Amino acid sequence: MKNTKRNTALFIGRFIDPLTDFGFKRIFGSEPNKDLLIAFLNELFKGRKVIKDIVYNPQENSGPAQHYRKTIFDLTCTGIDGETFIIEMQRAEQRFFIDRTIFYTASKLYEQGQKGEKNWDFELKEVYFIALMDFSFEKTVSDKYLHRVRLAEEKTGETFYNKLGFIFLELPNFNLEEKEIKTDLERWMYVLRNMAKMEKIPVILHKKIFQKLFQIAETANLKKEEYMLYEKALLDKWTDYAVRKTAEKKGMEKGMEKGIAKGIEKGIEKGKQEVIGNLIIKMRLSDEQVADIVEMPVSFVKKIRASLKKKK
Repeated sequence: MKNTKRNTALFIGRFIDPLTDFGFKRIFGSEPNKDLLIAFLNELFKGRKVIKDIVYNPQENSGPAQHYRKTIFDLTCTGIDGETFIIEMQRAEQRFFIDRTIFYTASKLYEQGQKGEKNWDFELKEVYFIALMDFSFEKTVSDKYLHRVRLAEEKTGETFYNKLGFIFLELPNFNLEEKEIKTDLERWMYVLRNMAKMEKIPVILHKKIFQKLFQIAETANLKKEEYMLYEKALLDKWTDYAVRKTAEKKGMEKGMEKGIAKGIEKGIEKGKQEVIGNLIIKMRLSDEQVADIVEMPVSFVKKIRASLKKKK
């Protein structure tokens, strides 16, 4: 196997991390590999519907806002019966997360309105929202990772409307060991949770669909341009994590709730200074590379580098 480290301080494993923008889109968002997404969706909908084919829809402005793009990756596709699937990977917890999922799905229903048609009878196609979450709901039982949500009659639990559905998968709550895996859905969850750390393909995943998954996910098979995009996606993930942890440590979340704008700006700047320091010292990146990752001017990075030299 090729050396996948390629002179970088950032550890690159044998397989890509599916919890990055690059990894998520390569596995689930590639037209030649759409059989992977179809297989995954069919495991989620087993017993409810069978998905035979999908068509990827162009990304539109109704997706996650720009300031969330490094933590939320989404795909929208249409089934052969006209049903819409919104598949989203969200790394970080977000206020009003549920509100946003309702808003997106409602907008997809609204878009079906027959503009200019006088005799439209309001018949709608199905819309489904599937969320892969790298965080947990506050009140979820620690080992419950799958939530299927639908509109139902409160007293009887009978389905009231079957054309709108939500599936939430909490990755941190999936803790089954390899020997405990029994179903294909559990195999998918195991892959999503652990693939970035794997150095070999587990025996439980020696099925044709998973063999293909690991083949396209092997970093040694990436072209040079793809490898560079993946490195950037990993750095984005690492930087986002560092910024969030720094913000939490300094009580940023409490400050945000109270709307203390100056405190937020100061805290974010302080957090970015620490992240920049780590990227300079530990990652040994250039000023231009650091500036691109943290989205700050190169002049600001140069000042941080100069201050670090003075402290030596």
